[in-house]
Amino acid sequence: MAHSSNAAEVSYNVMKFGARADGKTDSTQAFVKAWASACSSGQGNAVMYIPKGRFLLKAVVFRGPCKTRQVTVRIDGTLVAPTDYRALGNSGYWILFIEVTGLRVLGGSLDARGSALWACRKSGKSCPVGARSITFNWANNVLVSGLTSINSQATHLVVNSCNNVVVRNVKLIAPSESPNTDGIHVQSSTGVTITGSILQTGDDCISIGPGTRNLYMSNIKCGPGHGVSIGSLGKDLKEDGVQNVTLTNAVFSGSDNGVRIKSWARPSTGFVKNILFQNIIMRNVKNPIIIDQDYCPNNQGCPSMSSGVKISQVTYRNIQGTSGTAEAVTFYCSPSTPCTGIRLQDIKLTYLNKPTTSSCKNIGDDLKHAL
Repeated sequence: MAHSSNAAEVSYNVMKFGARADGKTDSTQAFVKAWASACSSGQGNAVMYIPKGRFLLKAVVFRGPCKTRQVTVRIDGTLVAPTDYRALGNSGYWILFIEVTGLRVLGGSLDARGSALWACRKSGKSCPVGARSITFNWANNVLVSGLTSINSQATHLVVNSCNNVVVRNVKLIAPSESPNTDGIHVQSSTGVTITGSILQTGDDCISIGPGTRNLYMSNIKCGPGHGVSIGSLGKDLKEDGVQNVTLTNAVFSGSDNGVRIKSWARPSTGFVKNILFQNIIMRNVKNPIIIDQDYCPNNQGCPSMSSGVKISQVTYRNIQGTSGTAEAVTFYCSPSTPCTGIRLQDIKLTYLNKPTTSSCKNIGDDLKHAL
């Protein structure tokens, strides 16, 4: 079943386990068997190899921990979801890696064929929740490089409860009207780096959930989509905070938001601190810089309340370009826990070749002078 390319690396080709590259034969069990062999091989580096072609996969779990020090999933082909979106059921995931340490996912394409589910959602009918295309739960020391994901049913790529994850040179693409197709969602994770990626989606390019610490994002192209969002936070009373987040060298094109911090207007122990947004170009972005602590969708569960999420030490530096609206900077902070330590330096945003305006609520005096 295996062949060795060098002494330290053993390769397991999914075709040898019965996978068919015709895009029609269900290859899920073949992938599970190939994974089990790579994961239990005990080699220094085991490779699960997916050659060129289209492989039909249903919801699949690649579970650790592995005996192998490092498992590489090398994808030269395309993984396709079933045409009937109900086949993935309500599990919420399509491809799930769980409790794996030392994982590399290299290359390849994912096609989740999400359009039928989006149409179901738009029609107002009862639909499944939709599957996130690729999810990493409780995984450590992970590299995802060169992956392309198109037409996800829900979020393209999720990093949840992980440590030391690098996502680089990925392309995550879904139409601007597709609902809830976030590019990358990070939560409850420490030490995540996202670099050199193109994110064109129907929701947030990158969304940052509770418990995210030491997140570094650079060389990101975002748009269409809803921008890079910290939040929404504060939905729950007891919630982990977000801290030490950097976004640098990014271009936003035609997105609804640029850099956004968003929290529910309800009590919470959550917080946001030590955030840096710098060296960013905005091209016709509706809300280039926004803090919104009045988030209350459909006015349910939070009217007349205020957000308990404390936002502090947020720096916006060298952000230039064009706004899609006259108001480019909006800070709507919480009346009960006002924002503090908000700094703006070298912000040059225009609307129809004129200077833009800003508005602020519940924010320290130090900011008002900067504007």
